Amino acid sequence: MKINKNFLDLEANYLFSTVGKKQREYQAAHPEADVIKLSIGDVTKPLCPAVIEAMHKAVDEMADEKSFRGYPPETGYDFIIEKILKYDFTDRGIKMDKSEIFLSDGAKSDCGNIGDIFAVDNKVAICDPVYPVYLDTNIMFGRKNNVIIMPCTEENGFSPKVPAEGDEIPDIIYLCFPNNPTGSVATRQQLKEWVDYANKHHSVILFDAAYEAFITDNSIPKSIYEIEGARTCAIELRSFSKTAGFTGVRCGYTVVPHDLVFDGTELNAMWFRRQSTKFNGVSYITQRAAEAIYSDIGQKQIQENLNYYRENAKIIFNGLTEAGFKCYGGIYSPYIWFKVPEGYTSWSFFDELLDQCNVVGTPGSGFGKCGEGFLRLTAFGNKERTIEAVERIKAKYGKK
Repeated sequence: MKINKNFLDLEANYLFSTVGKKQREYQAAHPEADVIKLSIGDVTKPLCPAVIEAMHKAVDEMADEKSFRGYPPETGYDFIIEKILKYDFTDRGIKMDKSEIFLSDGAKSDCGNIGDIFAVDNKVAICDPVYPVYLDTNIMFGRKNNVIIMPCTEENGFSPKVPAEGDEIPDIIYLCFPNNPTGSVATRQQLKEWVDYANKHHSVILFDAAYEAFITDNSIPKSIYEIEGARTCAIELRSFSKTAGFTGVRCGYTVVPHDLVFDGTELNAMWFRRQSTKFNGVSYITQRAAEAIYSDIGQKQIQENLNYYRENAKIIFNGLTEAGFKCYGGIYSPYIWFKVPEGYTSWSFFDELLDQCNVVGTPGSGFGKCGEGFLRLTAFGNKERTIEAVERIKAKYGKK
């Protein structure tokens, strides 16, 4: 037996595991410390009442032989797929078919699993800084030497540049807007340039729209399919984790249009084959919970939770700006991306923030080399604790 040695090319621990380990070690050594965690993007508000009611009803159905459900359809029950189709696409003027929507247990799984349908020797373009799953899973697949890094810096507004004529051409392009970790968004023009590039070079875009619910400006695209030509070059990944607090429930979906044809084969058919082989579908109870999000009352209730997090983001952004930090994100994103003081690395400032303020963030360098010198804070915490964390930072680093 031989191991998959691609795993040996990975960092020893996943970024957020390292952050959690350092926090636990600090608290063990300082049991009196009141530590506030603004690192991992996990929600804190409970599931909305409409979702809870739907789950309770579904549980009761599972207790009755007449309404009991076993294995779900591989791609999801029609009742939830039809709601997704109507509210997320058709009502927004986007052409989509039910068979192009694949329900899953979350965007993180699909971000990693989608690589199954691509050849190992494909060249993969990934932003830096970036959500670690994109890079790590490609290394696991054996594409370490086929990764093209796209620097995202202050100078380019944390938005990757379309490769110029003569540059290496990627086969697979990862884009995430609103971006994790920087909070940047993409304009229609910027996305149109990427779509045109992908179609010209017969590349595929993997578009992570996990944070689209935080976009409140209609001029900013929520979906890559708002862009003409995207159906022939883009796969979109969506999540209910941040939209409706499903981080612990686990549900999302991926869109694979039939128009995506490579080497004479539809990617839709390949993804269906992959999912039907390796995935047994999302539980009936969870699918009923997701359906409830799309009810009128469900939409109202999740917006109340989203507004709570938007207010947290504003509190962090304004507070850190007052303290003299240069901040980004926080407007159409639940993340605030800020520059650490001169003389610090991302990890050294992480350590000082934990020690001096008892506040946990996420070091920017953990998202890639271009993230060095930055730290990410999340707006998904409790509001009172968020205010307290900001006050501690202002007291320590604020302008005297």
